[in-house]
Amino acid sequence: MSAAVHSTRGKPRSRRIKKQVGSILKIEDRKAALGSLAGIEPTSLTGPLFSYFYSLDDTTRFRSVVAMADLTARIADQSLERAKIILRRMMWNLNDESGGIGWGSCEAMGEILRDSDILARDFGSILLSYIDPCGNFLEHEMLQRGVLWGVGTILETQDIGVESAMTNLAPFLGSSDPIKRGYAVRAMSFCRNRSDRLKPYRFPDQIQHDQTMIPLFDGWFMVKVSIAALALPDHDRTESGMFIES
Repeated sequence: MSAAVHSTRGKPRSRRIKKQVGSILKIEDRKAALGSLAGIEPTSLTGPLFSYFYSLDDTTRFRSVVAMADLTARIADQSLERAKIILRRMMWNLNDESGGIGWGSCEAMGEILRDSDILARDFGSILLSYIDPCGNFLEHEMLQRGVLWGVGTILETQDIGVESAMTNLAPFLGSSDPIKRGYAVRAMSFCRNRSDRLKPYRFPDQIQHDQTMIPLFDGWFMVKVSIAALALPDHDRTESGMFIES
């Protein structure tokens, strides 16, 4: 049987799996959704999840990022090299030579590296280089949102380049894009938590009083939060009840 016939027969199955994945990503219970996705063969799941990185719906896009991180963790348990291949594909998607735009790639890298010390050691500095003017700085305005989110996510748990990240994040506080301002504040707050030298850092007054509301992903849902609330110390954030359901 020719390769062309195999390819033709494979396309309907691929579309079916993509549709199945899309339906699962709409499930409101995160644990149930990830459990359902875990029932799909990893080699069949990777492509559809990458495709949902390009969704125009923020909730679907971020959920696909979470699902990709969950999938990569499961793959890493079996083969670290196969997990690294997924991360390299994300890096390639961000490369001009790929011919595309790497929507979701930085967010997914951050999600994966936050929970893997081993992978963070190999790829963390690469993710941080995307905000470094002397590194692989991403010029694309909309991709900068993604890298700021991804950098903030890895800095939740990893002590990689924290002080240089703080320096490179600071210029984004003056961005005219409120989402970039908010994501920079989120990331810098995690930097402050990870370094004793940075703990005394105080956000500029304009940030502390910035009541602009931005959409924020809370792990499975989009919520609204003010930039000023993101600048609060952790204990003050909890007491303020800063999140508002979208």
